[in-house]
Amino acid sequence: MFKRILVANRGEIALRVIRACKELGVEVVAVYSQADRGAPYLELADQSICIGKAPGADSYLNIPRIIAAAEVANVEAIHPGYGFLSENPHFAEVCRACNFEFIGPPHEVIRRMGIKTEAKSVAAAARVPFVPGSEGAITSDAQAARIAREIGYPVLIKAAAGGGGKGMRVCREEATLIASLQAARVEAEAAFRDPSIYLEKFIDRPRHVEVQVLADTQGNCVHLWERDCSLQRRHQKLVEESPAPTLSDRTRRKLCEAAVRLAKYAGYVNAGTCEFLVDSDQNFYFIEVNARIQVEHPVTELVTGIDLVKQQIRIAAGQPLDFKQSDIVQRGHAFECRINCEDPDHNFRPSPGTITKLRLPGGYGVRWDSHVRVGYSVPPNYDSMVGKLLVHAPTRSEAMAVMRRALDELQIEGLSTTAGLHRRIFRNPDFAESRVDTTWVERVFLAAH
Repeated sequence: MFKRILVANRGEIALRVIRACKELGVEVVAVYSQADRGAPYLELADQSICIGKAPGADSYLNIPRIIAAAEVANVEAIHPGYGFLSENPHFAEVCRACNFEFIGPPHEVIRRMGIKTEAKSVAAAARVPFVPGSEGAITSDAQAARIAREIGYPVLIKAAAGGGGKGMRVCREEATLIASLQAARVEAEAAFRDPSIYLEKFIDRPRHVEVQVLADTQGNCVHLWERDCSLQRRHQKLVEESPAPTLSDRTRRKLCEAAVRLAKYAGYVNAGTCEFLVDSDQNFYFIEVNARIQVEHPVTELVTGIDLVKQQIRIAAGQPLDFKQSDIVQRGHAFECRINCEDPDHNFRPSPGTITKLRLPGGYGVRWDSHVRVGYSVPPNYDSMVGKLLVHAPTRSEAMAVMRRALDELQIEGLSTTAGLHRRIFRNPDFAESRVDTTWVERVFLAAH
């Protein structure tokens, strides 16, 4: 096992990794920007190092400064968390070239699976169904028009080098295709410094289901079942749950087996997530691999009892998985609500500020993952998430009741949050009966409010 690890991230995930390291008996070094100076979680690290100014480019995205901090602190490994450099193959390669173990997949795998067009080629070779579309990046508007006619409208235009809804456009008719292509390229260039885009068939009103996988360096690979992430706004997840409430047992088994098959074929190591769309007929289509720990990983931890961050660290240290596929059982039902400092009543306007009052929910089956406390000022420079509220209960209906109660207990003052939005979602009959899809929040729920 490692003696000392550096966490190349901030906020909730930095605290999550710090806690895992402490439980494994590993010293931990935290890096921080000037905007995060004085953040509460830094007190729990064995050492903390400032790596630059508030902008990400000067701190959490600055590879030379992170490597310099790792050298000064004499660490053996670097955990990237999620976001920032977590899926940057160059960062993974630099870490290992500088003799720091990167706690994540090999850089070759990150590079291959991070480009969606290449990931689809891997899926095809692994006999995993995927959404029909262009075989590679689109090279001309004429090519795009030809492919769109072949696969049929509506089509989805997506950035080849990224995710999170950036560079993504739905085009429903040929008359708007050229304008949609241009808009997607501009957004992809701004977000990922790569204007490459590709086309795929738009699956109308699907469910978004993802499968958590773990693979060690000895060739063992398992799935930890699935999460449903269909509650989204502008392709950003709001609520996640496990098990996926609408999957048949047969589809669940086939979906999870496909994820393992894909991970093995890709030579995947460490924790990762295979994401799929599932249509109304239970057909599923691979869309991408997230080669990192996910924001929603605690949902899987609650239903399987397996600490994913500890597993990441053990795998990176060369230890084999100490359980088999048959040992991993889904127990009960779990939900996660992402609590963001945004104002849903004003088009989800960012609402950074200082927390003046914080009442946290508790009781049986409730988990709160967050780095904030009273007096903490949420900086405007980064992601708006202030915490993740999770619940676990024997059944979905019981878990919903626990979440309703926990959301009512949660009180955050000093800034606007999405907690009220989640209270309304968990009292909505469509959500209670699982009559939702990836467009439901904007198409139905927000339209009615």
